[in-house]
Amino acid sequence: MPASRPAVFLDRDGVVNRAIVRDGRPYPPASVRELEILPGVADAIGALHRAGIAVVIVTNQPDVARGTTTRGEVEAIHQQLRQELAIDAIEVCWHDDDDACDCRKPKPGLILAAARALNVDLSRSVLVGDRWKDIAAGKQTGVATVLIDYRYSEPAPPSAPAPDVVVGSLLEAMPWIVERTRNEVQMHEALRVKIFADGAEKAGMLELAAHPWIAGFTTNPTLMRKAGVSDYRTFAKEVLLAIPDRPISFEVFSDDLAEMERQACQIASWGDNVYVKIPVTNTRGEWTDGLVRRLVRDGVKLNVTALTTLGQVRRVAEALAESRSSYISVFAGRVADTGRDPVPLMAAAVEMLRPHPGLELIWASPREVLNVYQADQIGCHIITVTSDLLKKLPLYGKDLDAYSLETVRQFHEDAAAAGYTI
Repeated sequence: MPASRPAVFLDRDGVVNRAIVRDGRPYPPASVRELEILPGVADAIGALHRAGIAVVIVTNQPDVARGTTTRGEVEAIHQQLRQELAIDAIEVCWHDDDDACDCRKPKPGLILAAARALNVDLSRSVLVGDRWKDIAAGKQTGVATVLIDYRYSEPAPPSAPAPDVVVGSLLEAMPWIVERTRNEVQMHEALRVKIFADGAEKAGMLELAAHPWIAGFTTNPTLMRKAGVSDYRTFAKEVLLAIPDRPISFEVFSDDLAEMERQACQIASWGDNVYVKIPVTNTRGEWTDGLVRRLVRDGVKLNVTALTTLGQVRRVAEALAESRSSYISVFAGRVADTGRDPVPLMAAAVEMLRPHPGLELIWASPREVLNVYQADQIGCHIITVTSDLLKKLPLYGKDLDAYSLETVRQFHEDAAAAGYTI
């Protein structure tokens, strides 16, 4: 399969063609005769297509289910759009709200279907829409979002996510789209540190597995409990079946060293890509390095976790010295929580592991996007990143004046939505 590429997902009515606005609300053209492609759209889509970016229309067309138009009329419009524009695909939801489908925006089904069909890297992609439902659908897939704001008389619900940028047309959004796509490509190609996704929500893990730059996964009982996992073994085996090609860390949960060893051997037997997480001590402060040595001799790949000091790194590295592949997780974020700068500690840990080619250092519990680049700069091998932080990675290098303006707009919109008066 060819390497994945970015895509620009376009809502149809109001983005590609002019919407029919009645009483402040947008409606689709009823037929090809009413179809009017908006100014600059053909040029914008052509430029994206020539740059190797997939162009996909994602559109709700509930009027078919409501009986006010026919599927034939909608498909005739789409045939005309294909003739006039360099479009790679058109994904359509034919349902109404009552159908409870997975494809009707604000649900993300249309975007995910196109991403699978076209081998799209969602982390490098953008959605452009003119309604809050478009933005909400995009946010659920991790793409950047652009709102073309026509100030329709349909206020978004309080829970609706804000777009990344607000513009007046697709053409106006083009410099931002092109810059963002280029920055994303550069970011992933330039980073040496491997990004492991940290979480335990199965659907989210599978979605992230579609991104080739996610190099592995980590989880733990705390995250699994938060995600509602009730059967540890079943959850782990389902994830391993779906993601067989990247390392995944699962943690023992006993406090007894002998039971830890039994659990570790069981977990390791679930797959060749399994790394077993062993805490640096148990809750009584008893070191696990003896256990670690025995597991290394048994050929178990380990992820020794919850370290916060260089003394711990040194002792664990000695216990793992004969391992052909294991990780040491230093909780740099928790170090930072105490008011200490974790960078010198992590840089020293990198040097400490240099004589051990089978060991890799994990920067665990990062708190901000900056940590990814700090980890990269000091030569840390891996950083674990939660889904919330992954969504912020595209902000790296963002123009600060533009970010300021977006912040002002968000404050203004929130105040207006709240109806505050003085």
